[in-house]
Amino acid sequence: MFTLRFDMRAPDVGADRVELYATALEMAAWCEDRGALMAILSEHHGSADGYLPSPTVLAAAMAARTSRLPIAVMVTILPLHDPIQLAEDMCVIDILSRGRVSYVAGVGYRPEEYELYGVDFSRRGELADSKLPLLLAARSGEEFVHEGRLHRVTPAPHTPGGPSIAWGGGSVAAARRAGRHGIDFIAQRGGDQLREEYLASARSAGHEPGVCFLPPDDMPTAVFVADDPDRAWDELAPYLMHDVTAYADWNRGAPASASMSGARTIDELRQQNSSHRVLTPVEARELIDRGEMLQLHPLIGGLPPEIAWRYLHTVTDDVIGAAS
Repeated sequence: MFTLRFDMRAPDVGADRVELYATALEMAAWCEDRGALMAILSEHHGSADGYLPSPTVLAAAMAARTSRLPIAVMVTILPLHDPIQLAEDMCVIDILSRGRVSYVAGVGYRPEEYELYGVDFSRRGELADSKLPLLLAARSGEEFVHEGRLHRVTPAPHTPGGPSIAWGGGSVAAARRAGRHGIDFIAQRGGDQLREEYLASARSAGHEPGVCFLPPDDMPTAVFVADDPDRAWDELAPYLMHDVTAYADWNRGAPASASMSGARTIDELRQQNSSHRVLTPVEARELIDRGEMLQLHPLIGGLPPEIAWRYLHTVTDDVIGAAS
């Protein structure tokens, strides 16, 4: 009925990062029996607000604190990683979680992250094309030959064939890469062209197309539920706007994605009624009744846990509890 997204931003306006990390684990454990469908972890590097750089580490900790909740790393920036080491981490986490952790890989979009790792940003597509097949082969735990050498990642994963890996992005190149390698495509934005490119690329490579998720432009990706939306907008304003402006600064000149907003004030953000929304319990139940998910971002912008828990309880108690 709802998802939980954690990026672990901890700007000066927000709570202490130690408290935020502890709360993320507590929220995942609390919500897995109260309607949570998935916890989603993101990856960025070198961010002044401490944006989560190691989602696999947090995924392992979260898997240890839960028993059924699926966990998705969306995305891991593949050109910045060694695919063999990443496959080893994936296999260990797959065992630890009994197959509950999945991944969406991508190339990212911030040159600063590539500079931090000493990787040429202009080669990100080339690097993705060389590393993705190696990762897909390695995560299986089976022997394979790469560049004349025999490889085998151990221990073998819990999931036959290895944990699920999809490709993410918002470009034609991303859609084609996913299709060419026979994996699912999770787009950052919609568009019939991306779907057509994905399907054509998959079939041309002899693969049956998989999932192709193209989010609508107005899909809400940071939802809160409150009995008094006016009060909630006032209380959440600094944390929502940190999230909005941080992403906007990173994506200047780039095509918009479903999770982004160009708003510069909280009033503009509220009027847009798109990526970031505050719903009443009645509106939240109506959304669920239409078959949609509440995409919660409970610690957005370093939102203090004592505030975040109130909004989360509104979902679990007044929306999910009232419907059961």
